[in-house]
Amino acid sequence: MESRTPRLLLNPAAGLTGLLCAILLLPGCSSLFFYPDRATYITPDRLNLAYEDIYLDTPDGEALHGWWLPAEAPGSEALGTVYFLHGNAQNISSHILNVSWLPDEGYNVFTIDYRGYGQSTGDPDLEGALHDVETGLRWLAEKSEVKNRPLYILGQSLGGGLGIALASEWTQRQEQPRLDGVILDGTFSGFRRIAREKLGEFWLTWPLQIPLSWTIPDDYEGVDHIPRISPVPVMVIHSVRDGIIPFHHGQALFEAAREPKEFLQTDTPHGATFVIPGYQRDVLRFMNAER
Repeated sequence: MESRTPRLLLNPAAGLTGLLCAILLLPGCSSLFFYPDRATYITPDRLNLAYEDIYLDTPDGEALHGWWLPAEAPGSEALGTVYFLHGNAQNISSHILNVSWLPDEGYNVFTIDYRGYGQSTGDPDLEGALHDVETGLRWLAEKSEVKNRPLYILGQSLGGGLGIALASEWTQRQEQPRLDGVILDGTFSGFRRIAREKLGEFWLTWPLQIPLSWTIPDDYEGVDHIPRISPVPVMVIHSVRDGIIPFHHGQALFEAAREPKEFLQTDTPHGATFVIPGYQRDVLRFMNAER
């Protein structure tokens, strides 16, 4: 875009990334992080979940689509709300199984598609995605079912990277409602760091891994922002068998985080944490302890 309204929390970086990537005849460095599609894989009703389609306008003119899944708590209040930020491929309809178990445990769930994903308009890029996750959180902050109840961010992979930047600014500016916990599953320690690693895996991009990684702004590196989430509790989840985001990224995030913090070492493929009921219980224990 030629111009973009600044986010209320996060100051936009210069447009150096797209320019340098174009000079280097690559399709754009954002392609390292974003692999959207517009197919519908499954909808919540197929999982016997009540849901509402949500449509939000961003400050810079995009329209986002999301799902609100109310807690299955008839006759009583929800235990809290989980704001789920999904990974970099496909869209919310392919990621919904990661949180479909939470309404039955008494938690509302809200999830959005970043621009260019699913029914959301636009084309994905890092700055835009940061706009999008903030837009979703600001919508949640005004929802009556969320006020005066615990609020958590759950980010997987790319969603964790976006969630760290959002949570750190939200906390530092003492925005309301305050976050009660941040859960990061299979998240990389920094956009520039993981880009350099991935570029180094292929012979064609290996010679360019350092110069190309420098085209990615380092404003939102997870290891730099995660300490600023404190005093909000942080849970870092990472698998020793993660073949996409190596285990050392989770270790680096945990080491950089300040107390209160918790590390959950798992043993599943990337993005498959919550197929294991035991790992679900670990997350519920973390959230219940912070209420």
